[in-house]
Amino acid sequence: MKKYSIGIDTGGTYTDAVLLDNATHQVINWAKKPTSHHDLGIGVGQVLEQLLTGGVQPEEISRIAVSTTLATNAIVEGRGARVALVVFGYVRHFKLPIVANIFIKGGHKITGEEDEPLDLEGLVDTIQGLKGKVDSYAVCGAMSIKNPAHELVAKEAISVLDPRPVFCSHQVSDHPGMEARAATACLHAKLMPLMVGFLSSIQLSMVKTGLSCPVTIICGNGKGASLDKAVDRAAITMASGPAATARFGCTAGESTALIVDVGGTTTDVCMIRDSAPVLSKEGCRIGRWQTHVEAIDMFTAAGGGDSHIRCSDSVSQQGKVALTPTRVQPLSMTDDLPDPALWLDNDRGDSMVLPVAGLDKAVVAGDEILRLLAQAGPTGTMALAEQTSLSGVLLEKRLERLAYQQQVRIAGFTPTDALHVLGSLDIGDSRRAKAGAEILATAMQMDRESFCRQVVAATEKTIETIILDYLGRKIWQGKQAAPFLNRRDNELFSLDFSVKIPIIGIGAAAQFFLPGVARRLKTTVHFPDHYEVGNAIGAALIG
Repeated sequence: MKKYSIGIDTGGTYTDAVLLDNATHQVINWAKKPTSHHDLGIGVGQVLEQLLTGGVQPEEISRIAVSTTLATNAIVEGRGARVALVVFGYVRHFKLPIVANIFIKGGHKITGEEDEPLDLEGLVDTIQGLKGKVDSYAVCGAMSIKNPAHELVAKEAISVLDPRPVFCSHQVSDHPGMEARAATACLHAKLMPLMVGFLSSIQLSMVKTGLSCPVTIICGNGKGASLDKAVDRAAITMASGPAATARFGCTAGESTALIVDVGGTTTDVCMIRDSAPVLSKEGCRIGRWQTHVEAIDMFTAAGGGDSHIRCSDSVSQQGKVALTPTRVQPLSMTDDLPDPALWLDNDRGDSMVLPVAGLDKAVVAGDEILRLLAQAGPTGTMALAEQTSLSGVLLEKRLERLAYQQQVRIAGFTPTDALHVLGSLDIGDSRRAKAGAEILATAMQMDRESFCRQVVAATEKTIETIILDYLGRKIWQGKQAAPFLNRRDNELFSLDFSVKIPIIGIGAAAQFFLPGVARRLKTTVHFPDHYEVGNAIGAALIG
């Protein structure tokens, strides 16, 4: 009996899957469905069902390997669980994606001896004040890699006082660098709830399709892990997608190349050298967060087909469009979207908030925004501000929280919409995209097509900057390249860059943006067979 492997890649926009023959590695079937953020199991179930429509039986599937960019997307978009970090024996604040940074007396010396006693009373008082305000905890003690006693005592104390997940830094990193070790623990804590929900959706989808084979989660270092390990140490999946990207890039026939995966939410860049992925020596970096997570040498930053486009018609901005770090549903891909003419306004509001069907009535009743949406249906952000007690940053943060909890959907104009208007893409409703483009273009005193070309150009520039940022870090230390990249086109001079190695493009959006990026960087771009689902193939090859 023939045996097959399934590779799945769940991204911010699409869930891809491939069916590979184990003996030949030939792609037998592939599927691509929109990622269903309110219920990830829907997209996973749909691709699994489509893969098995060609006559392959569930018992012929020997394994499933899964890569995902959900973790990296959550970090670059500023989403995830609310984390409190408790630090022992260190006085400088860490700039980390957390809601509370607490400093308690304690910690150890480099010899492992206690530096000063743990202030258990202070810890208890602090945790009592955090109940209900955080979803998980991270603890990091000075030299806990030599003696983890204070971290372990704190973990037990926190678990008794507030039964939330607690992550100790010594369990997720053996490096002495305290800030990166704390960041690693925080990101595990931040991502665990997301990973629990994702893996549960995979298991449920397998049951529905009759699959019972082993499942491997692709880690950032290009290796596989069990489901249990992916839950306990969720941050190991932070570079899962790029690891699959790099593995697929190795099949393209280039010895040395940049592998660029253009997704809906982020663009991931990594490199192969001597036909093998390059591993990071320090641990992976996601956006501005440096960690100790072992991973492919890669760089991930916000910018993709579903990035929210913000416009400015002010004189100082000279009618510019810009990509924001936030992913929204494209107008063209949102079926139940009200006419953009009724709510899209460059000055007053540029996004629409839509309710999610099937929410628990108690959850809806307990939230001001959800109650309004249940009564009024889809509502623009400006209207929400006028009809609730929230506005400005408070409203923005509240909507981010609801979107993370998959209790609302947010739609806005994106590069995907611009491609629909220009006739480059036809997978959604071009009429909605054209209506939105007309409104924004008129506000900027442009015609619709010129506006959309500017959106595409802004997207290409963002991807170009991400690539140069990655390459710059290999030549200059830290952020020394930033001044060159951020001000390379100014009132006095401009800088052009020539990249000396080819680009290999991956992802459905890559074909629309990377040719222009390659021209800007004076290099070439190549799209291997099945590049649209390259990460799913890479996952299957690793698994």
